[in-house]
Amino acid sequence: MSGFVEKPEPPHVPGLVHLHTGKVRDLYRDEAGRLIMVASDRLSAYDWVLPSEIPDKGRVLTRLSLWWFDQLADIIPNHVLSTDLPPGAPADWEGRTLVCKSLEMVPVECVARGYLTGSGLLEYNETRTVCGLALPEGLVDGSELPGPIFTPAAKAAVGEHDENVSYEEVARQVGPETAAQLRQATLAVYSRARNIARERGLILADTKFEFGFDDGALFLGDEVLTPDSSRFWPADQWQPGRAQPSFDKQFVRDWLTSPASGWDRKGEQPPPALPQEVVDATRAKYIEAYERLTGTSW
Repeated sequence: MSGFVEKPEPPHVPGLVHLHTGKVRDLYRDEAGRLIMVASDRLSAYDWVLPSEIPDKGRVLTRLSLWWFDQLADIIPNHVLSTDLPPGAPADWEGRTLVCKSLEMVPVECVARGYLTGSGLLEYNETRTVCGLALPEGLVDGSELPGPIFTPAAKAAVGEHDENVSYEEVARQVGPETAAQLRQATLAVYSRARNIARERGLILADTKFEFGFDDGALFLGDEVLTPDSSRFWPADQWQPGRAQPSFDKQFVRDWLTSPASGWDRKGEQPPPALPQEVVDATRAKYIEAYERLTGTSW
């Protein structure tokens, strides 16, 4: 079992049609056909959306995505039209809402990896490949790869895990021309972001993007280069051969798998609420990531 511990009831807003409640975001459509994307403070771990929220998390994700969209605008257009609140929207939507172009989304998670960790490490340890791409012998957790690689995944429903797939499978699903576009755009955006992060003392180990089409043109959608969609490591603490300290929800994962939580990850029961100190530490990490990347105070 997995999914929502407590699925929230989306607010009703006149003139908006609720489309979807995701792990973090609620999606609506307005009368003009635009997509309204609202980033909540929800947090997911181990394919569960937890009962505890991280204050300001949705605003951090929204503001950081907007900053990154600006840094990438010369590489690829994005779906953001405005940050104006729709009439009648709850006051809490302020700072966490994007009005977006409605795209024909590509059903592929476009993942770029510059370092080996996570599901890529698990596959490498078994086959010396990631998504069918052969890698050198002797790599360990945290190793830098010879060059960035495109390692796509099939999108999963809430409560299920994205599944890594080969480039050939992506080409079969969306066609060879679109697959080539996705790979080129993913690696171009990753390379720009990796260099920007490096200038700020951070390693961008891997990240995932979502793309969509409008009138035949490819756009970057959803969120981009946040601690939810990316692994950022402090460069001065990088040490291959172990798990790296990271700017994400690692505090949450560590507590959930510790004896203190009393939770059996392989059991049938949903995870418990987080203690306040874990919530506070996680919030601080998200804000630190924002401040280090943008150079501005939260």
